[in-house]
Amino acid sequence: MKTRMTFRHATIATVSVSLLAAAVSAQAANWRGWNIHPDGYPNTVALEAFAEAVADRTEGRVSPRIYNNAVLGDQSDAIEQTRNGALDFANFNMGPMGPIVNKTNVFSLPFLFTDIDQMHTVMDGEIGQRFADALEEKGLVVLSWFDSGARSIYNTRRPINTPEDVQGLKVRVMNNDLYVEMMEALGGNATPMAYGEVYQSLTTGVLDGAENNFPSFESSNHYEAAEYFSLTEHLIIPECLCVAKASWEKLSPEDQEIVREEGMAASEMQRALWVESSDESRQIVLDHGVQINEVEDKAAFQALMEPIYERFIANNPGTGELIEEIRAVE
Repeated sequence: MKTRMTFRHATIATVSVSLLAAAVSAQAANWRGWNIHPDGYPNTVALEAFAEAVADRTEGRVSPRIYNNAVLGDQSDAIEQTRNGALDFANFNMGPMGPIVNKTNVFSLPFLFTDIDQMHTVMDGEIGQRFADALEEKGLVVLSWFDSGARSIYNTRRPINTPEDVQGLKVRVMNNDLYVEMMEALGGNATPMAYGEVYQSLTTGVLDGAENNFPSFESSNHYEAAEYFSLTEHLIIPECLCVAKASWEKLSPEDQEIVREEGMAASEMQRALWVESSDESRQIVLDHGVQINEVEDKAAFQALMEPIYERFIANNPGTGELIEEIRAVE
C-alpha cells in the first residue's frame, strides 16, 4: 500500500510540474520592438544584442524581436503604440517626445549641451533620472540612454564658419518650430521636409543644405550632392531604450533586473559603435571629396540663440532652472 501511495503521489507531482511548465510557457512574453534604423546601424546592432541577451538570460520567459526600418509605423505612432502596450519596447529619439512629455522639448534647444560626453554625464545622472521618471508617468520605462551624435550643417555652396555664411541658404530642418527658429536666427531659410525627400532636393537645387550627423550624411548619400560639411554641432539629442510600462509590470522582479541590466549593456554597446560608425562615415565622405571644417567660434552662433531661449523659457515655466542645471554639469 505504501508503495502504491508513493507512486500515486509521484504521478500527481509529475502532472503538476508539467501543468506548471505549460502555464509558464503559455505566459512567455514574445516582445515586439520598434526601431527606425536599418540593419547594421549602431542602434540596430545594440538592440539585436539586447533582444538576444534577454531571451537567453530569462530562458525564453521574455523573447524580444526587433523590427527595423520603422516597419511598424513612424516614430510618433510607435510612441503611442508603446505607451498603450501594443508594442513592448523601442528606441526613441527625444525630439518627437515633446507632445507626450513636455519637458523633453528642452533637448531641442540649440547648443544645450557642451558636447556629447557632457550629454552622457547629464543623462546618466540625477537629471536623466528625472526625465526617466517623467516618461514612466506616461507609460514608458527607460532602461538606458542612447547616443545620436551631434548634428551639423552641410550644404552645396560654401563652408560655414560664421553665422553670416548661413545667410540665404535654403536648409532642411526637422519639423519642429524650434529648429525653424534656429535656422532663421542664423539667417537661413528653414525648410521643414521629409527626410526621404532631401537627396533629390539637394541635387535639384530645391535645397542648398540640411543638417545631420556623419552616419546619416553618409548612409543617405547626401554627401554626393553636398560637398561642404561644417561642424556646427548645434544639436545633441539623446535617445532612450524604453519598455512599455504595461509589459514591464508583467515581469517578475528577477526578470525586470535582467532586462534593465541588458538595457544598460545595450547603451554601452551603442555608444561605442556610434563612435566607430561616425569615424568610418567621416572617412568615407572625406574620401569622396567632401570638405569638412571645424567651426572655431561657436559663441557667435550661440549668441543668436538667446532670443529662442528667452521665448522658450517664457512659454515653459520652470525650464529656466532646468537649463541652468544641465549647463552646470561638467
